[in-house]
Amino acid sequence: MSALPVLLFFSCSRPEKVQQTRYVVKEILASNSNAVVQTQSGKVVGYIDNDIYVYKGIPYAEAKRFMPPHLPSPWEGIRSTRAYGPVCPQGKRSGWYSDEQAFAFDWNDGYQDENCLRVNIWTQGINDNKNRPVMVWLHGGGYSAGSGHELPSYDGSALSKKGDVVVVSLNHRLNVLGFLDLSAFGEKYASSGNVGLLDLIAALEWVQKNIRQFGGNPDNVTIFGQSGGGGKVSTLMATPKASGLFHKAVVESGSLLNTMESKYSRQIGLATMEELGLKAFQIDELANVPYEKLLDAGIKAIAKVEMVARAEGFNPFLFGWAPTVDGIIIPLQPGNPKAMEQSRDIPLLVGSTLHEFTFTTYNPASRNIDKSGAIAEMVKIYGESTDQFLKAFENAYPNYQPRDLLDVDFLFRPGVIRHANLKYGLRGAPVYTYLFTWESPVINGMFRSTHCMELPFVFNNITRCGKMTGRTPEAYLLAEKMSSSWLNFARTGNPNASGLPHWEPYTITDGATMIFDEDSEIKNHHDRELIEIVNRFSKIL
Repeated sequence: MSALPVLLFFSCSRPEKVQQTRYVVKEILASNSNAVVQTQSGKVVGYIDNDIYVYKGIPYAEAKRFMPPHLPSPWEGIRSTRAYGPVCPQGKRSGWYSDEQAFAFDWNDGYQDENCLRVNIWTQGINDNKNRPVMVWLHGGGYSAGSGHELPSYDGSALSKKGDVVVVSLNHRLNVLGFLDLSAFGEKYASSGNVGLLDLIAALEWVQKNIRQFGGNPDNVTIFGQSGGGGKVSTLMATPKASGLFHKAVVESGSLLNTMESKYSRQIGLATMEELGLKAFQIDELANVPYEKLLDAGIKAIAKVEMVARAEGFNPFLFGWAPTVDGIIIPLQPGNPKAMEQSRDIPLLVGSTLHEFTFTTYNPASRNIDKSGAIAEMVKIYGESTDQFLKAFENAYPNYQPRDLLDVDFLFRPGVIRHANLKYGLRGAPVYTYLFTWESPVINGMFRSTHCMELPFVFNNITRCGKMTGRTPEAYLLAEKMSSSWLNFARTGNPNASGLPHWEPYTITDGATMIFDEDSEIKNHHDRELIEIVNRFSKIL
């Protein structure tokens, strides 16, 4: 077998002492004589890349528009699953209009089709009864956009190779296709507002029934997701139909503990019909409305209903396209302690990045703001409490720069603490919290520790995501520790890993938080006073 030598940077001990290490990239093996696996619906064939078996675009379910998913139609012969399948139709990504964002994030938006219920798999072995831990990735993008392969960081090869785990990613129905609540129009559409969530459950059921053939252990499944994907994890932990389908959970920048209520989601469904000029007796015609027209009507309907809901004090993190508390599929809000009791014995790892939706990243004129200018912006938010806020901020971040007053996240971090407190209150499996503070040097450091920045480190994809990470020696070192932490959590429910300080579970008293950075450390309630002040001014439920 021929091989191609490739040079990679790898740090031996200290970041500044870097040597080049040679490793071998093997031929890709792609034929119908290897990588064949029998699934419920038929045989699939993938390919072998650097000793990792890769499968893309395997159907896990199928569904008619607005209807619950069901098993895919079986096929004869061997189905090729070597290329990513279609992604759910969605609106245009505005990030492409920024050259800097497009460079760093390096999106792969794929092709759109409503027949999009697909899984992708990376594993070191098939049909070998090895019982590897399974890590099921739920992508971000709220409940409106994204896919299981939109970012290069989502590629599961490196994580599978490093930790001998089976990595799974997936696509499901989004936006108007996944969360348009038409339950006001009769029993046929009773679950329409949650079919996107039912897709996730169908994918987890598929994993339970098929993953053993891909070398995985259906009794050791971790679901992990970021942003909207973290919200999906949070919601699944409180969804009865998902009970028993996973055993550990990771929420990255996505503790969405409050979601839509049927009072408002039904109004959106009714308003969407009005926008399209359809009467109740024409409800079935909605299945044939062109997607772009349907989405446009749904967006207009959301705008109308949201004005009313906000005025009435209903302020969830995401309004519109999101799962609905319907009393059946989702009996209670995900953050309700009674709902969370369902996952009492499931270990949870939850955290966020320091800057998330970094203000100065998208407002270049503010990157060199001085302290007086930053304080003037804080006065607009905190008014007479600004001095109290500044004192608490300085205690939490004593070495801060003026722009940190604009950039440090107060959207996700308070949610992490709220989530951890609720989980700890169940007195069940442990909860571990983290804060990712490493800042990217790319394009003069404009991205800082922005939303999604931890993903290349979790997936051990520093090389693949070089446009985001810069491929610095420090990035490789941190990824080695952080990916090990996620892998250990998937194996045992404990994220402690070599090279990191000892990580105790979170308690309301101690508030242990792992700070992931070049010099990682444990801090205990370092920002508690600051978050208490911020929470007084927050309108998000």
